[in-house]
Amino acid sequence: MELLRANLSRVRIPEPTNRIYKQECCISFDSPKSEGGLFIDMNTFIAFGKECVGWNFEKTENPVYLHIRQTKKPVSEDRPLKKPTLLAIGVDGGFDNNDPEYEETQNIVILPDYVTLPFPSVELPEKVRLAVDAILMAEGAERKEQVASWTADKKQISTYAMNLQQLDKGVIVPPSGWKCAKCDKTENLWLNLTDGMILCGRKNWDGSGGNNHAIEHYNETGYPLAVKLGTVTSDLDATGNATMLL
Repeated sequence: MELLRANLSRVRIPEPTNRIYKQECCISFDSPKSEGGLFIDMNTFIAFGKECVGWNFEKTENPVYLHIRQTKKPVSEDRPLKKPTLLAIGVDGGFDNNDPEYEETQNIVILPDYVTLPFPSVELPEKVRLAVDAILMAEGAERKEQVASWTADKKQISTYAMNLQQLDKGVIVPPSGWKCAKCDKTENLWLNLTDGMILCGRKNWDGSGGNNHAIEHYNETGYPLAVKLGTVTSDLDATGNATMLL
């Protein structure tokens, strides 16, 4: 545990804009189902198989990894067959597609000696527990990229973006902890691309959502483009497009 504490500075808690790779090694085809499992760098959130994680350690000197391994559960030969009640495959009540079930284990591994600490454990530092929880709960970047490739459309270029005016008003946008500049809203926030103001979005019919401050700001200034915070990754790839406030 002391070794882990000594390397806490190399552990990061993922931000909403970070891409997290946790389904396949970025070099090989290893996955959590592979014999050696998958090692996720807890600083860069990039995954490596057993044969490649040492290379990453030598290159980055990042020693702390989340190790995920999935092992196939044994199937009882006398398992009773359920009569399907739905004309579907692989859903509750449908036909059994006979896909194997897997049991997943997670551990914290510290290189270069592969010191292994079990997860979950209350003895782990809080920063590590929060980081692992965020990694496990996040949708893998691989999945996002697959969905994006399936739904990719030709992107439209706004005439406003071609001649976008950007004013230097000393506004610094933090990586997290966003809040509307005119109220206490911390969700449904929009960054105006001209002056950097962070303001809440439209108010829904039921009173939820924002307080219309982004729209009001456009009406006052005429600055037409804004992007929803949380939809742009750290490498500037937008999962959501800039929106005209017209």
